[in-house]
Amino acid sequence: MRRSILVLSLFLISSIAIRAQVKPVAEYIDQVQALANRADLKTANDYIDRNHESVLREWIAITEINAPSGQEQPRAKYIEGLLRKYHLDDIHYDSAGNLIAVRKGTGRGPVIVFDAHLDTVFQPGLQIKATVRNGKVYAPGIGDDTRNVEALLATIRALNEAKIKTKGDLVFVFTVEEETTFKGVKAYVDQNKGKIDQYIALDGGYEGFTYAGIGINWYRHHFIGPGGHTRSRTPPYSATLPLARAIERIYQLAVPTNPSSNLNIGMLGGSEVVNAKASDAWFTVDLRSTSNEVIADLEKQIKTILDEEAARAGMTVKTEVISTSPAASIPGHRDSYLVRMAEAVHRVMGFDPPITNAGSNNSSAALLAGISSISTGAGPCDGSHSLAENCEIEPFYKGIKKVVLLQAALAGVE
Repeated sequence: MRRSILVLSLFLISSIAIRAQVKPVAEYIDQVQALANRADLKTANDYIDRNHESVLREWIAITEINAPSGQEQPRAKYIEGLLRKYHLDDIHYDSAGNLIAVRKGTGRGPVIVFDAHLDTVFQPGLQIKATVRNGKVYAPGIGDDTRNVEALLATIRALNEAKIKTKGDLVFVFTVEEETTFKGVKAYVDQNKGKIDQYIALDGGYEGFTYAGIGINWYRHHFIGPGGHTRSRTPPYSATLPLARAIERIYQLAVPTNPSSNLNIGMLGGSEVVNAKASDAWFTVDLRSTSNEVIADLEKQIKTILDEEAARAGMTVKTEVISTSPAASIPGHRDSYLVRMAEAVHRVMGFDPPITNAGSNNSSAALLAGISSISTGAGPCDGSHSLAENCEIEPFYKGIKKVVLLQAALAGVE
């Protein structure tokens, strides 16, 4: 009993000590407000205000270059051409195809990475034409993630126009394959994790940000049977029958909302012609949760359903794991320097920021590598991943200013 009390006392003392070391957000707000009041930061904001039309034109131009995941190079080449005009210290591609640009600081500050992904979810060959009406711009991919690609380009021009010299290096990474395999960010983090102090993924978001990543597992489940012609008496069933039964049962599973979790069956396939019983019928599962334990439990329940329905139809099951990314968090990260500073930046910009632990983007790769990371964005948009995707135009300029202030606050300004 005495030992239990002693352990509890030590835990409470330790917790109080840790909390005492965390600076109040108000101190960060004062620091960021002083930074925002500097003449050079105001000059950067003035540049953004004077160039609304050119920013919008460039945003649309990038969006209209279709960039299906894995086929980002035409868009990357266009952006590279813009970056070559900005007098940056280094511009190159890495082994994964990520486009990287470095704006060096004086060497007296941290290395801060800002990431926006190049790829979209739309099919090759899609002709994209943006339209502007009622204060919004409409086009597939205008928001996810082209708004943040353009935000990074505009911030570089604004920093240059104001002749802002940061203490730390600002590294701008335009990543590939975020929408499919996270190939780009995984390769970049793996090759540079010892050189990165903080990682900011711009992908969605506007008024707030996330500081931890939701786990995302993708699977393709196959039911394998003998197949046959529509009129054949043996075998009796198409493999689509156990598929249909399994899908119905999977959608009846209890998926918790706390911790935040999601389940979706998005793709299905079967035989190649109408008059054939499928010998291979398949469907995909997108499983997400901020708890790795919840993911494991749902995986187990789904496997039971698959095995039962395969046995019922006299068939077999084959499962492909398309990709896995476990829930990503760093203990105590909510009270970290990056998160507190990001909160201060948002509050100075006039936001009452929602701050959550369910990010679903490139920041997870950084967090899993132990790198302090958040995700946020530069403008409010709707209809992500749809042909009706659209963004509000006027708030986007405020979002760019937010990113400039975040860059200056994190890298430090001479």
